[in-house]
Amino acid sequence: MTTISLFLLVTALASGLIAGLFYSYSCSVNPGLGALPDAHYLAAMQSINRAILNPVFFFSFMGTLLLLPLSTYQHFGTGNRFYLLLGASLVYLIGTFGVTVVGNVPLNEALDKMSLTGASPQELAAHRLRFEAPWNRLHAIRMYASVLSFVLILLACLTTIDKS
Repeated sequence: MTTISLFLLVTALASGLIAGLFYSYSCSVNPGLGALPDAHYLAAMQSINRAILNPVFFFSFMGTLLLLPLSTYQHFGTGNRFYLLLGASLVYLIGTFGVTVVGNVPLNEALDKMSLTGASPQELAAHRLRFEAPWNRLHAIRMYASVLSFVLILLACLTTIDKS
């Protein structure tokens, strides 16, 4: 039987929540929004990008960023569990958090500055073109990274600690 700390279980929970959010967004929200006309798509994305900045989101998104390296450090010297957590930390830091901060957030900020009232249909179409495809590509990267990180954490939870 493996020994799993409560701290590692909370890390797994936070990671699972953010992976689930990004996964569900990819297979439901993005396709639904993609079917909207330009003005409605841009307005919906502005609204979602503002609404997601809340404590529940930050628990999983920032919580994983903080908890995962701490769990990794806590399991230093435990053999495979440490290496799985180290891999999960790097994948999350670079592929989820890094992509979000360097890619998705700047796109969200540019979209937030756009005034939709009074914009011509051509302006709306041009802004959507600059936003939607790049944002979705970056979102796919962070979704795959967060799911991979979560899988590595689950594997770490199932791994017996090497005491040699």
